[in-house]
Amino acid sequence: MAITAIPLQEDAVSQSATLEAVTIGGPHLTVADAELDAFILDQFAGVDFDDKSVVLVVPDGTRSCPLPLLLRTVHRHLIDRVASLTTVIALGTHSYMEPAEIDAWFGVPQGSTLAETYPGMTVVNHEFLDPDKIVTLGTLSAEEVSQLSGGLVSEEVVVEMNRYVAEADINLVIGPVFPHEVIGISGGNKYFIPGCSTHDAIDLSHWVGALIGIETMIGTTGVTPVRAIVDAGSAMIPGLRLALCLVVQSGTGEIESISFGSSEESWAAAAAVASQTHVVYVDEPFTKVIAMMPTRYDDIWTAAKGCYKMQPAMADGGEVVIYAPHVTEVSEQHPEIYDIGYHSIEYFTKQWDQFQGVPKGVLAHSTHVRGAGTFDPETGVETNRIKVTLCTQIPQEICEQVNLGYLALEDADFDAWNADPTVFVQENAGEVLYRLTPR
Repeated sequence: MAITAIPLQEDAVSQSATLEAVTIGGPHLTVADAELDAFILDQFAGVDFDDKSVVLVVPDGTRSCPLPLLLRTVHRHLIDRVASLTTVIALGTHSYMEPAEIDAWFGVPQGSTLAETYPGMTVVNHEFLDPDKIVTLGTLSAEEVSQLSGGLVSEEVVVEMNRYVAEADINLVIGPVFPHEVIGISGGNKYFIPGCSTHDAIDLSHWVGALIGIETMIGTTGVTPVRAIVDAGSAMIPGLRLALCLVVQSGTGEIESISFGSSEESWAAAAAVASQTHVVYVDEPFTKVIAMMPTRYDDIWTAAKGCYKMQPAMADGGEVVIYAPHVTEVSEQHPEIYDIGYHSIEYFTKQWDQFQGVPKGVLAHSTHVRGAGTFDPETGVETNRIKVTLCTQIPQEICEQVNLGYLALEDADFDAWNADPTVFVQENAGEVLYRLTPR
């Protein structure tokens, strides 16, 4: 069962607050492997890891990240110092990674095992569905939530956390930062909430992001209302919170910069780089975009990032085609999306009696995909700013059921698209944000 209110370790909190970020690299630069190794060795020398229980919090396979290089380096510099070393895969509510997927993601050589590759280190999924793997840290009051959200939401939320994270002396986040539809710029404490938390905190944070609106939120630097909620919940974690925050070249995993310090300070340093390297400005809005989704996105719940990153640069009435021939379903973990479909925020807020029982995280995802729009409750007419079409293995009747367009895979004509100046074919979609040049 869940444990209530683990006490904070005051020395850990104060130490975390004093760890300002140190950064190497920068926008469009490359950090060599030897530089990375020397940087991590030097930074770790200033932290008391000795005889501590240490948890590494890492992303799942939906992020571009040279995870094997990072983990091999961190493992080498920590394993002989710490009392225990555990790696938690920060799934949020994504599907659990299977053993073969973990081996591939962690760079286990063929013929070897995870234990042989990282001796002495335990690797676990964040098992958000297992109550024995979850503990309760505390509660953010309705008054606190109202203040943090800028008055958008006023309700208390119980903050639950992965047991390994909650009980560790030191948590070290290792992962990239990107423009993000919910929080502005991902990374840092977001690896704790939603990465290692449960539905209540996840739903609250995502709903606040939805109320603000994706085109306003995505790519916003600084502490957004959602980031403020995430930071406040993460501050309840008893141990020291550190982070190695990276900016990586999307699709290649080449490291452009890496920052080390507290989970807040290292994130802020990396976010400043990501806001330059992962945002592309265009002079004219797109009328049609083919977002080609990599196989790391295995359902629409994750592959929708191809739509998120294009919305600020789309013309009114424009169309985003999510091209993902490997995708067969909308979502395995969130079946409610099949019932409610994809709609603008007003569709839900102006019919709240009908939808108030649906998890807010699912409602938020729906609005993030569908984008800006209006709904008239008197006529029942919804008007969406853009069109969203799926070109996947998902049948036409399911696309229509969830209020998205359908394009058969056999009708995908890349020759015609590439020859058409009004169509933008975006390869490796999902991580780079497109915006209109400010005028």
